[in-house]
Amino acid sequence: FFSPLVADAEMLGTPDPELASTMGFSGFGKKARTFDLEAMFEQTRRTAVERSRKVLEAREREKEDQTEKEFRIPYGASSVSASRATRPGSTITERAAVCSESEDNSNEALSGPSMQSQSSAKGPAEDTEGDDEDDDEEFIGPPLPPGFKDSDDDNDNDDTEEEDNNPVKKIPDSHEITLQHGTKTVSALGLDPSGARLITGGYDYDVKFWDFAGMDASLQAFRSLQPCECHQIKSLQYSSTGDVILVVSGNSQAKVLDRDGFPVMECIKGDQYIVDMTNTKGHTAMLNSGCWHPKIKEEFLTCSNDGTVRTWDVNNEKKHKSVFKPRSVQGKRVIPTTCTYSRDGKLIAAGCQDGSIQIWDRNMSVHTKFHCRQAHASGTDTSCLTFSYDGTVLASRGGDDTLKIWDIRQFKKPLNSADGLPSFFPMTDCCFSPDDKILVTGTSVKKGGGSGKLFFFYRETFQKLYEIEVTDASVVRCLWHPKLNQIMVGTGNGLAKVYYDPVKSQRGAKLCVVKTKRKERQAETLTQDYIITPHALPMFREPRQRSTRKQLEKDRLDPMKSHKPEPPVAGAGRGGRVGTHGVTLSSYIVKNIALDKTDDSNPREAILRHAKEAEENPYWVAPAYAKTQPKTVFAEVEPEDDETDKPEWKKRKI
Repeated sequence: FFSPLVADAEMLGTPDPELASTMGFSGFGKKARTFDLEAMFEQTRRTAVERSRKVLEAREREKEDQTEKEFRIPYGASSVSASRATRPGSTITERAAVCSESEDNSNEALSGPSMQSQSSAKGPAEDTEGDDEDDDEEFIGPPLPPGFKDSDDDNDNDDTEEEDNNPVKKIPDSHEITLQHGTKTVSALGLDPSGARLITGGYDYDVKFWDFAGMDASLQAFRSLQPCECHQIKSLQYSSTGDVILVVSGNSQAKVLDRDGFPVMECIKGDQYIVDMTNTKGHTAMLNSGCWHPKIKEEFLTCSNDGTVRTWDVNNEKKHKSVFKPRSVQGKRVIPTTCTYSRDGKLIAAGCQDGSIQIWDRNMSVHTKFHCRQAHASGTDTSCLTFSYDGTVLASRGGDDTLKIWDIRQFKKPLNSADGLPSFFPMTDCCFSPDDKILVTGTSVKKGGGSGKLFFFYRETFQKLYEIEVTDASVVRCLWHPKLNQIMVGTGNGLAKVYYDPVKSQRGAKLCVVKTKRKERQAETLTQDYIITPHALPMFREPRQRSTRKQLEKDRLDPMKSHKPEPPVAGAGRGGRVGTHGVTLSSYIVKNIALDKTDDSNPREAILRHAKEAEENPYWVAPAYAKTQPKTVFAEVEPEDDETDKPEWKKRKI
C-alpha cells in the first residue's frame, strides 16, 4: 500500500525528518519494500483456518454443555447421561480435527458453519444413526428450517405438472408489440437463429430489417430496401448460421443477401425454350417458395411454376445442384406451391397444385420416397409444409381451408385434420411450438368480415386449445421462435405483431419496449447565423440572440422560413412541373418554348426596331467599308418582267 508513496518520495528527494515523523512515515529516502504476496495469502489462510477451528471447538463445547443439561435426570441417572453426552462430544472433536487437517491439505479456508454443526443440531440419536449419510452429503450455509426444501420441491413439481396438464399456459401472449411494415400484406417473415433480428417482406416489394437490441419504443426499422424491384416478396429466411438471407420473390431468380441487405448471389435464369426442365440451368417461371438446408449452410431449395424443385449452392450461381420434378397421376407436370427440408436435411417435401404431397430423398431425385396423391383438394394451393422437431410428423396447410398432420411412415391417411380455417393467400403458414406439442396457424378474412385469428391445436388430439384475435385483417404468416419463445405474426394490413411473455420469453421484444423513445431534435438550419460586430455603429448593430430555442420556435411558425423547397424534378414532369430537359425531345422543346420570351409575331418590326441605333452607331458592316466605299452603293431594283405575254409553259411557277 505504501510502495507508491515511497517511490514518489524517492523521485521528489529526501524530505525533512521532522515532516516524515509528523506524517508517520519513517521510510522516506529508503528503498521501497517488496512484499511476497504468496506468503501473505498463505499466512492469511492459516490464520482463517485457525480461527475457524477455535470457533468450531467453542461451539462444540456449548453443544456438549447443552447436551449434559438435557440428559441430566434427578433420579440418579446422571452418570448414564454424562457418558452418553461425552461420547458424541468426543466424536465431534475428532471429526473437527480431521476436518481442519483436510482443509489444511486442500488449501481452502473454512467458510460458514460446518457439516458437523448441522448434524449435531439434529440431535445425538440422528448423529449416531446417520454417520454414513453425513459423510456423503455436503451442507453449505446455515441449516434449513425443517420441511423447507421438501416444500419448495413440491411447489416446483406442482407448477411443472400444472403446465404439462394445461399447455395453454405455455403460450406467450400476455404482451404484444406492433411493427408497422407498410400498408400492404406482410407475406414473409424471418428471424435469425439467435433471435436478434427480424426481417419482413410484403406485397409492396419492400424488405425491412428490425433489430430488437437497437430499437427503442418507437419501433422503427433500421433499413428498408427493394431487392427484387417490382416483384412481391414470397419468402424470407435466415440460414442456419444467420449470416445470409434467402429472398424468394415473384420473379424466377432467387437472391441471397448478407445480414445488412447487400447482395451476395443471384440464381441464374433458365432457358424457357427448352422443353425438358432438367437441361436448363435455372428456373424459367415465377418462384413460389424456398428454404435453407438445416445442416449445410451453403445449400438452399426453391420451387417454381415451371414444375421443378431445385437445390442450389451459394458458391455456384451459374447452375443448380439438382432438380426434382413432381408428377401427377397421369405422369404429367404439376406445379409445386411450397417446399421444405426435413429437420435432418435428408428429405425434401413439396406440396403441389393437384393436392398431392411428394417427398424425395435428397440424394435421389428421380423417384419419390413417400407420396400422398389426395392430401388436399385438387386445384388448391398447399401453402405450407413443416416438419416437427422430432422429424416424424409433417403438418400441411391446404388451400382447401384445412390443416392436416401426417406420419410420413404411414403416409396414406392423416393422423388428424382440422377444417373451417379459411386461407386466401398462397403463403399462409403453420408451425410447431418449441416443445413440439402445439400446432399454430392463422386464418384469413375478407375486408369487413371480422378479425383474423391465430389458432392453437394440441398435436396429439388436434383439440383447439386457444385462439388469439390478431387484427381486423387476415393472418398470413406465423413464426414461433424456439430460443426467444415469442410468436411473430404477419397480417394482411401491413402489420407485424410480436407476442411475448415477460416471464416465459427471452430477449427479443423485451429489449426494445423498455427503451424510451428518443427525443427528436429540431433542425438547427432554420436560424440565421449571427454575425458579431462589436465596433459597428449603433444604427447597424444587430441585437444579440438570447436563446436559440426561442428563435427556432419563432422560425418554425414563420411559413416562409420553415417552407421546405421543392426538389428538382427528375425524369418526366409531374404535378404541372416540367421535367428536366434532355430526357425526351418533347420535354426539350417545351422547356425552350417556356424560356423563349421574344415576340416573333412581326419579324419586320422586330428588325426595324434596331435600325435607328445601327445607323447612328455602325458597328459591323459600315466600319469595314469606311475607306474603300465611304458612300454606300445599293443594287438597283430591276422591274419585274411582265409574264402575261409569255406562254403558259414558260411562266414561272410559284
